Parts: sequence; C-alpha cells; structure tokens
Amino acid sequence: VERLVESGGGLVQPGGSLTLSCVASGFTFSSWAMAWFRQAPGKQREGVAALYGGSTYYHDSVKGRFTISQDSAKNTVNLQMNSLKPEDTATYYCAADSRPPLVERGVLRDAFLYWGQGTQVTVSS
Repeated sequence: VERLVESGGGLVQPGGSLTLSCVASGFTFSSWAMAWFRQAPGKQREGVAALYGGSTYYHDSVKGRFTISQDSAKNTVNLQMNSLKPEDTATYYCAADSRPPLVERGVLRDAFLYWGQGTQVTVSS
C-alpha cells in the first residue's frame, strides 16, 4: 500500500527555520516525482516545491528560502524552510506521482496520485 507520512511541522517565530520530512512506502521512491504543497485557511492549495529526475521547482514566494531534497536510502523527501514568514503559515502536504510534475505558467499543478495527511506549520511571534 502506497503511503506518505509527513512530520516536522510546528510553531516557529518569523525568521526561523523548520525542516519537514516525508517518508514514502509502497513504491519505488527514487524514480517518482515528489512535491510539497501547502494550504492556508480560506486559500487554494499551492505547490511549493517539487523534485523529479534531478530537476527542481520552487514557487516564486519561496525561492531562495526553501530547499527540497531526497534521501533515497531512507525513502524520504525533505523540505528545508529558512527565513520563515507569517504568510508561510499553512498545512503542508507531501505528494508523489510516477509521472513528471506538470508546471503551467509557472504554477505547479496538483495532479499527484498520492498524498500525505499534512503537517501544520505556524509562523508567528
């Protein structure tokens, strides 16, 4: 059974850092597209970062602050988040698909097959 489990969320002050982790099971992790999405209350879900075949995607709002990486030996994809801002507050979801990620007009589409349950990130003083 394919499964994604996120961890690492929490409360952090503006300017702080957090690392989210997503452990994948039930599929060949290293050959799949992996991504992080987020959804804030009252807002649409948006793609934050994606990793596929050595290429990466970042939403404009997180470029230079967030880094997506994977540890194939541990079947884990991480999202290192630095210089966090209050507007980064959201539930963050890990997603996976065997197909390449679809980016249209600079926006990562959420056409991913598998999703985690989400982890809450709150940036507040």
